[in-house]
Amino acid sequence: MKKIELHLHLDGSVNLTLASTLSKLDLNIVKNKMIAPLKCKNLGDYLTRFDFPISLMQTKENLELIASKLVDDLINDEVIYAEIRFNPLAFTSTLTLDEVITSILRGLSNKKIKTNLILCMMRGYNYDDNLKIINLAKKYLGKGVVAIDLAGDEKKYKLKEYLSLFEYAKSLNIPFTIHAGETDKIDILSAINLGARRIGHGVFSITDDNLIQKLRKKDILLEVCPTSNIQTNAFNTYLDHPIKKLYDLNIKINLSTDNMTVSNTTLEKEYEIVKKYNNLTDLDLLKMNKDSIDYAFLSDLEKEELRKQLDILD
Repeated sequence: MKKIELHLHLDGSVNLTLASTLSKLDLNIVKNKMIAPLKCKNLGDYLTRFDFPISLMQTKENLELIASKLVDDLINDEVIYAEIRFNPLAFTSTLTLDEVITSILRGLSNKKIKTNLILCMMRGYNYDDNLKIINLAKKYLGKGVVAIDLAGDEKKYKLKEYLSLFEYAKSLNIPFTIHAGETDKIDILSAINLGARRIGHGVFSITDDNLIQKLRKKDILLEVCPTSNIQTNAFNTYLDHPIKKLYDLNIKINLSTDNMTVSNTTLEKEYEIVKKYNNLTDLDLLKMNKDSIDYAFLSDLEKEELRKQLDILD
């Protein structure tokens, strides 16, 4: 099935063979450093698997190679559109922010599928650093960058600490999605009240009927990544995952990988998982793809072109 990937972290999806080549380390060592176990202690434990790939992403050449290889992997996974997100400040030990963006965009160019970038502010960063990310997004908006995000450990750092940053982004007409509801429900309401049309994860909304009603009323799409949720102990097993319950409650859903390498997955694999454990069908997945196109950070014309590829012209 042709697929839409809206929640994909660049630094969590570095190709293993390429990482081995760039680091000059044995592939098995690289796997141990980059792939999280199916059961981590918590989200913080899961996030430690980003340290090694980020260390490889500090030169223009490496960033270009990593971005290029990721698109090749997406093409092999029958993805026809992807929004790739990352924190640009993580790659600036020797590079400027402009060099980071232009290097990644070079890697994404001249490929058979369309891709765009989402720049992540980070929970735990100070106001000024996150402000740099917003201003960078504004500079490249419509030139390969389409939105901003807020990522990181939501148990340690609550969304309410970053509300003024999102208000500033809104004043600049920068679209946004927000990581919320990955480990508890607290930040979901804040994300809704901010006006987010998309929420990264959002799965803990299943624990609160009021939140479900608000998501439906505001017509908000959740970017859902089952394997990642199991790894971070949000849910115990795939059978416990609420993706089917959310879908049956008429919540709009995009099915994504989160991190192809850290979660040792592909989008095809995630599709097979929800079909096997959550009783979703190919028709359900097709509807999710159609909804994903509707909520993608794209123009109406670009959305129409994607619909044609899915053979679901309105």
